[in-house]
Amino acid sequence: MKNKLLREITPLTPNDCFTVFSREKTEFDFPLHYHEEFELNFIENAKDAKRVIGDHMEEISDLELVLVGPNLQHGWFTHKCTSPCIKEITIQFHRDLFDEKFLHRNQMSFIRTMLERSVKGVLFSRDTIQAIMPRLKELPQKHGFDSVLELMSILHDLSASRNIRTLSDVTFRNMESYTYNSRRVEKVMHYLNNNFDKNVTLGEAAKISAMTEVAFSRFFKARTGKTFVDTLNEVRLGHASRMLIDTTQSVNEVAYKCGFNNISNFNRIFKKKKDCTPKEFRQAYASSGTRTFI
Repeated sequence: MKNKLLREITPLTPNDCFTVFSREKTEFDFPLHYHEEFELNFIENAKDAKRVIGDHMEEISDLELVLVGPNLQHGWFTHKCTSPCIKEITIQFHRDLFDEKFLHRNQMSFIRTMLERSVKGVLFSRDTIQAIMPRLKELPQKHGFDSVLELMSILHDLSASRNIRTLSDVTFRNMESYTYNSRRVEKVMHYLNNNFDKNVTLGEAAKISAMTEVAFSRFFKARTGKTFVDTLNEVRLGHASRMLIDTTQSVNEVAYKCGFNNISNFNRIFKKKKDCTPKEFRQAYASSGTRTFI
């Protein structure tokens, strides 16, 4: 098992509700990682593989369904698994898919409690998995609003199920806030997501926040846990990842359309953040399964 902890930048854009990734494989080869999105991971035929969620480690059975909260380190590893055909369905959705006020409505209480528990990872019972499994397998075939309703229905049924088990004793949040809790940061993030393909500068972001560059740099780092440049690069990499999956444009074209004017710099940053080159990333997604964005 690799000890390296990777911050994954998922291909979800602010315009997506969620993504579902269905694949078959013979081993688990992704390192221990974390990301800002919620993740619901279903695994079939991987008995004796090892699951790591926060500080919890355990060998899994032939059926597995876990909800992982934002910025919680997690990973599955081949370990003692000898299955020739591991099936996996991964659903990732934005942490603000459900508005905070909406979550506090009476009808959302079960989902709210489940999402709160997911910051330590939650494992669902075998009975629950068997009941929900057909719907998880059908979700990639649904489209548009119907798929969003179905995901919400699945999450509700999971939240009301019995024998939900919390996995980690410790919450791993990597010093990052669940929400920015700042209108200034939200305005800057909105600007970055709409102008990532342009020559965005620290000065422009500081003006949006009505602050000096020095004051803004300190403020932004304190609120997000990341520098402005790192955040801009991650926004660009998220869009680049999406283009590598969704289009046949060359790596050079993707780089330039996502605001990277130097292909060598793009390759270096991509590999540092994702532990693989853009070409390797595209090949991995093309060969391992199908990903749908809703």
